Amino acid sequence: MRRLEKSIEFLMKSYESFGLVNHSGGNNLPSRESMEVILHHLDELVFPGFREQVELDHDNLRLITGERINNLARSLIREVEKSIGFALRHSRQNNELSSDYGGQHGGCHAAAELVVEEFFEELPNIRSVLTLDMEAAFRGDPAAKSADEVILSYPGFQAIAVHRIAHFFWTRNVPLIPRMMSEIIHGRTGIDIHPGAKIGSSFFIDHGTGVVIGETTVIGKNVKIYQGVTLGALSVRKEEGSAKRHPTIEDDVTIYANATILGGETVIGRGSVIGGSVWIIESVPPQSKVYNR
Repeated sequence: MRRLEKSIEFLMKSYESFGLVNHSGGNNLPSRESMEVILHHLDELVFPGFREQVELDHDNLRLITGERINNLARSLIREVEKSIGFALRHSRQNNELSSDYGGQHGGCHAAAELVVEEFFEELPNIRSVLTLDMEAAFRGDPAAKSADEVILSYPGFQAIAVHRIAHFFWTRNVPLIPRMMSEIIHGRTGIDIHPGAKIGSSFFIDHGTGVVIGETTVIGKNVKIYQGVTLGALSVRKEEGSAKRHPTIEDDVTIYANATILGGETVIGRGSVIGGSVWIIESVPPQSKVYNR
């Protein structure tokens, strides 16, 4: 037991020396466990009847939906408020301006309420886009037997569904939470989509394992990619963090397995087909076919 006492002392010294302690109370950071629960219940809200055991009908759907939204709103406001509080503390530590959220606990709570209210207003539009994504998956995969199968089992569709939620919070400058959402689904599916990526409708990721889509990637409509595709940066220097570092994929492009496309100025022209395992660091004209011989 003496060795355990020494371990406690050494660990406390480590806390003092290196920090990285998430203090309880008002300085608490968003909870990963809470975000996992929130994503689960958002999934139930976006796809009612697909994830839970509750029997739904036209009589109880409105009541259940209302309960879910109210419960989720409270949970989301709490976590977003923590995130905004973190941003304020971080900006003060770095002598940056922090007036965006009011600079006080009350300002954080009001800002969190506003963001969450906007999110639920936007959720029907997110569902509309996801309908197009689901249809693209059903059309694009001969093995898909039904739209229900896509919703229930396709990791690519699950990843894009969470991305469209995370991207909303990213566009509202909510810290931490969008990345937490994207990494939770990354762990589940093996698909890594940065919440900052801009992705058009009717997007389909087939198989999906090992796909990486970077922060400043722009993807048009009706794009299909396969497993192992990387849409990445040519440089990973920290000082280039605010620049466009990832490629642009125009409408109606297909990218086959393990292709790597890098660079912020790289554009894959509309209607192109990129073959498997190619390496691209320059733009490709529309209607091109690029492959290894």
